Amino acid sequence: MTLRNWVNAWWLAVSLLSVLPVPRHSPVDSRIAGRAMVLGPLVGVLLGVIAALVFQGARWLGLGGTTAGLLAVGTLALLTRALHLDGLADLADGLGSRKSAPEALAIMKHSDIGPFGVVALIFCVGLQVSALSQVGPHALWTLPVAVATGRLAVTWACTPRFRAAREEGLGSLVAGTVRVPEALASTGTLLIVAMIAFRDVPVLVSAVPIGLAVAWVILATAVGRLGGITGDVLGALAEVATAACLLASAVTFTDL
Repeated sequence: MTLRNWVNAWWLAVSLLSVLPVPRHSPVDSRIAGRAMVLGPLVGVLLGVIAALVFQGARWLGLGGTTAGLLAVGTLALLTRALHLDGLADLADGLGSRKSAPEALAIMKHSDIGPFGVVALIFCVGLQVSALSQVGPHALWTLPVAVATGRLAVTWACTPRFRAAREEGLGSLVAGTVRVPEALASTGTLLIVAMIAFRDVPVLVSAVPIGLAVAWVILATAVGRLGGITGDVLGALAEVATAACLLASAVTFTDL
């Protein structure tokens, strides 16, 4: 791909994964969409840095860890239009219904939220907030890595092993567009970033594969039930992997 195509892919990644303003870019094809998913973890780093600065600013103002964590997680929700959280709730409702794949997919398209979605949101957001309060001053590095891990889970979900569950929507645009070597390169890059960020606490690097492993379980479950990926599945993966990575980091800091 040319440099121009990579630039277009970057702006597409930013527009798909955040509300940050982007310039107009060329029409999207599957190749550009795939490169956008490869660049997703970089968008995650950017979003994580913004949220981490909010956390640190709240702590500097004297607010407690839980309040600061809530503000940081709320910032992430605003930066992403809460679409990932919406995807998590929709997936929870779809899987929790125990309906057939077509019926579950229909449930996931509804704009309302059911009990499974409510519980999933409370659990995931609560876990992220409480884990951030445990991480404390290390959030400046931990949060960007965790948010990037969430987007890396999305990158892996777009490899050829997983097809789209629907013929329309985000899932159909990005399914199978990321080559495995590209996903491996993104993973290696994030691990290097994590090793640099956590050079004083190397064991924290393990939070990245832990986050990916938890997301993989969710992905396998969703694909097994729905027959493929959807935009809701990708959003759920981003939130779950972020929460798992933060939790692993919090446990590590607690044990130090």
